Amino acid sequence: MTQQESSGRFWEKFHGPNMGYIEEQYDMYKQDPSAIDPSLKEMFDQYGAPEWLRQSGGLQQADLGTTSASDIKKLTSTMKLVEAIRRYGHLEADIYPVGKEKNRKTELVDPSYYGLSNEDLEAIPANWIWEQAPSNVDNALEVVNLLKENYVGTISFEYDHVNNDDERKWLQDKIDTSAFALSLSKEDKKQLLKRLTEVEGFESFLAKTFVGQKRFSIEGLEMMIPMLDKAVRNSFTDETEQIMMGMAHRGRLSVLSHVLGKPYDKIFSEFHYSSDKELMPSAGSKGINYGWTGDVKYHFGAVTSLGEDEVSPTRITLAHNPSHLEFINPVVEGFTRAAQEDSSQSGAPEHDQNKAFSILIHGDAAFIGEGVVAETLNMSDLPGYRTGGTLHLIANNLVGFTTGQDQGRSTRYASDLAKGFEIPIIHVNADDPEACVSAMALAYEYRQTFHKDFLIDLVGYRRYGHNEMDEPRATQPQLYKEIDSHETVAVLYAKRLQEEGIIGEGEYDEIKNEREQELRDIFNNMMENKTDEPEPKPAPEALSNGLDGIKTALPLEQLRELNEGLLKRPEGFNGFKKLEKILKKRGEALEEGKKADWATAETLAYASILQEGIPIRLTGQDSERGTFAHRHLVLHDVETGDTYCPMQGLEQAKASFAIHNSPLSEAGVLGFEYGYSVQSPNTLVLWEAQFGDFANAGQVIFDQFIAAGRAKWGEKSNMVLLLPHGYEGQGPEHSSARLERFLQLAAENNWIVANVTTSAQYFHLLRRQAALGGKDSARPLVVMTPKSLLRNQRVASSAEEFSEKNFEKLIAQPGLPKTTKKAKRLVIGSGKVMVDIAETMSQNEKQVDDIHIVRLEQIYPFPQKELEKILKGCPNVEEVIWVQEEPRNMGSWNFVKEILFNLLEDNQQLHYVGRPDRSSPAVGEPNIHKTEQKRIVHEALKLSKGGDSNEGN
Repeated sequence: MTQQESSGRFWEKFHGPNMGYIEEQYDMYKQDPSAIDPSLKEMFDQYGAPEWLRQSGGLQQADLGTTSASDIKKLTSTMKLVEAIRRYGHLEADIYPVGKEKNRKTELVDPSYYGLSNEDLEAIPANWIWEQAPSNVDNALEVVNLLKENYVGTISFEYDHVNNDDERKWLQDKIDTSAFALSLSKEDKKQLLKRLTEVEGFESFLAKTFVGQKRFSIEGLEMMIPMLDKAVRNSFTDETEQIMMGMAHRGRLSVLSHVLGKPYDKIFSEFHYSSDKELMPSAGSKGINYGWTGDVKYHFGAVTSLGEDEVSPTRITLAHNPSHLEFINPVVEGFTRAAQEDSSQSGAPEHDQNKAFSILIHGDAAFIGEGVVAETLNMSDLPGYRTGGTLHLIANNLVGFTTGQDQGRSTRYASDLAKGFEIPIIHVNADDPEACVSAMALAYEYRQTFHKDFLIDLVGYRRYGHNEMDEPRATQPQLYKEIDSHETVAVLYAKRLQEEGIIGEGEYDEIKNEREQELRDIFNNMMENKTDEPEPKPAPEALSNGLDGIKTALPLEQLRELNEGLLKRPEGFNGFKKLEKILKKRGEALEEGKKADWATAETLAYASILQEGIPIRLTGQDSERGTFAHRHLVLHDVETGDTYCPMQGLEQAKASFAIHNSPLSEAGVLGFEYGYSVQSPNTLVLWEAQFGDFANAGQVIFDQFIAAGRAKWGEKSNMVLLLPHGYEGQGPEHSSARLERFLQLAAENNWIVANVTTSAQYFHLLRRQAALGGKDSARPLVVMTPKSLLRNQRVASSAEEFSEKNFEKLIAQPGLPKTTKKAKRLVIGSGKVMVDIAETMSQNEKQVDDIHIVRLEQIYPFPQKELEKILKGCPNVEEVIWVQEEPRNMGSWNFVKEILFNLLEDNQQLHYVGRPDRSSPAVGEPNIHKTEQKRIVHEALKLSKGGDSNEGN
């Protein structure tokens, strides 16, 4: 609704003598706003001129009759009261089962605050202040009472921050008229009680049977399960094919068992095999360690299909989650986007937001405390990351570990962060089951209607400490004194149903006892059939192979056809002439005597991968153009501003190509792309850092997901990380992609780390990675990509290198043989410094004839056999030099030095050449950088005495 339409609807409430008075007051307002009653001034400030005045063009005399300023003031005050109830009713709502805020009051929803009595309200017709007032509501007092029931009860709403008029009006109509509240039958209520008893009984059984073991119980927030049930059941009647869920520890075991249907005996067996006090939580835990190292039980997720007998069955995935609580959020969004997209055709992938949706369950302290939440919310309506609305549920237990709310956030509610993203919010008391289920029903309907996020703040408590081994009474004594005496939601609801005559006396106890006996029988049966032998873990060697033997060369004619196809443009497209001139030169790169630079090699790799029917998704902060203006895969029409992606118009393509500039985020976007790659294993997913250093901000995603996801959870990813890296004197934040960190995390063939130095090598590396997609040997690829070398002709490759070779892990320095018997010094290095050495060698050929040089293109897995062959072919080598431009405590040195040392003969020595140990990756002064770089290169080639070459002994 437009502002004008809103104003018109407002002024329709005034007519006859009232309108005449309003018009007179407006005329005074225009002369001096302070001269009229403040309530009228506020009305004019908000709604502008009366609609009648706007239409007539001026003030006309009207019969004021007996209407007084006092009457008008009461009317405007009543309208302010009604709006205050909608806007501020949550301040007085009964949303806290326990805690100091349980009984709250605010004068903002009290009629006396506005100078109104019940008699005043009774004298005002309902339709004067609410045009859609129900027929059984006669006056303003009844309106106020009705709205208070809906806004100031055990459920309350915040939506005034939603700027879209249609959405806000939709929400207001639903809430004002009580349309959000589900009408549950007697049988529905009994089933709801039974469900709560199942959840409570399960947690109680675990507490009594496995005393002192961590389970992060749901107790105090049991209503989470029926709320999830509601969302799942609703999906059966829609087009939903998949629900992607993410959550931290609190309540995870109950969600696994009750929502995803994980068998109870499976969960019991995992507890049974856990060590005392969980000092070694994964050791021997039956059914948990299907990865290489495994994980604790409350980190694992599951996948299941539900509703097979319904109109539309739904597959539900609960993502594995590390203790970095909220970092699962973008991963789940990536799952969802991948599930929504069809990448089987050329062009951009087809996106259907109805095929899947996300449910994210947050902790109250973590939701507002962890920045990745804001990063994820910011992606919710961006073209490359939109998933059509996520249902957010804050499992609000009032305490973050031992930290109280007053120490954990600067806002009134844990949910306040969502207001900045215009997400509607419901606060609901976890002790009111029917209100909780109604909240989820409204959230689901909003998502399906507007395809936007919705948040429910489920306010409860935790019956025990942060975990069951923790004692909370030392830090929250008053809160836990109240919790200790507070009855469970199942008990409270049973009493309520008994009062309503829906269940009889003792019926709840029967349900509870039946539940306990059922669990006892399952446990006893499991114990009778248990085995004391833990299931064996797959050996890490299972992923040792799979990289060799992949052919990546392509016929030259095929490459030329692809290159030509990338130069085609839609009819009438007006490209930027300077850029089109540059791109046209790429079309000549494969001709005789020419060379293809890095950008040309990359586009040829993508085009050939698409031709083979493998989809591609590429994102990063400036990936469409490329940070260094080298890629240009999205072209802009200089006349119309329209865009065109040559990859999406490529005639030979047999799969989709998606490319998006990402928001200024590393952790959130990295998590999203990782999730996408896991959910769509056949898609080549690439994420590019603006500068490699900025990957620092995504370290949790690297550590917990990309590097370790397969070892912990059996999760396979084939994603590519493009991290610009190289020392050019640009300072500490634009030099190092922190290669050493990726090598520190390298083990069990968990990923590939490469630092290639020719465009053809990059071409073959990408094609090899695409070929791994969907296979058991799939793993992520970390590439140190160049900056200044992007246009360096020493990196460019001839056509034959694309059509006749494959990826090589170790290559001889260009212009040198693979081995030589003359060499007494073997120099090994990786990346840009090797190109610097090549340039220096071209100027000093006669001085370096006793030195042999090789480039390590794939650092991990380390090509040990290939290096052994080179050493055997250089029998007179006396010393091996590892050269790098990074400081000694960074880069590859600490990773390669032991491997290299073990390859040497007794008469050979290993030395390091490079920068000394440093706390910062690079200097900030360009001249100092040039001096250091020259010293390193000359020292490696023995061209000067510019330092001690034995520094690395």
